[in-house]
Amino acid sequence: MEVQSSQDVGLSKMKKISSKGTRAYKKLFPVIWYAMIAFFLVVPFLPNDCKEKTPDPAFFIGPIIMAVVGFVVMKLLIFDLIDEVYDEGDSLLFRNSGREVRVYLRDIKNISYQSFVNPPRVTVSVRNATALGSDLTFTPPMKFNPFRKDSSIMELIDRVDQARRS
Repeated sequence: MEVQSSQDVGLSKMKKISSKGTRAYKKLFPVIWYAMIAFFLVVPFLPNDCKEKTPDPAFFIGPIIMAVVGFVVMKLLIFDLIDEVYDEGDSLLFRNSGREVRVYLRDIKNISYQSFVNPPRVTVSVRNATALGSDLTFTPPMKFNPFRKDSSIMELIDRVDQARRS
């Protein structure tokens, strides 16, 4: 009979409830967005047989607005996402940029689940502020049916409610 250490048992109980694509949202999407804007800004200056003069300064207003609006939207919807979230049974483990925070279910005030935004967002509000803040937001794993709520998140909401009652 093999004996497992408590650390091994804890690792086997951990279930990842965050999306594998979070890093792509946080790192890859902004690079693609700003590369496209830079491309549109550079194209008028490339050599062209039909080109007679430099572009009108009004041409630059659109890309500048896109850059500013893109930054605001990314700041509100993407940059605050936690990299990884694990369900440990009686607690949630949040990992973001090399920092880890464990939050027990009884210490959670509220869980907000927004499925009709891209990416979908789950915000866990905790009673006491952590090193990652008091509102911990992550994106759940992607589902094929965007109109169906994630069953693991719905079950987590029920477990948090039960933990607060006991």
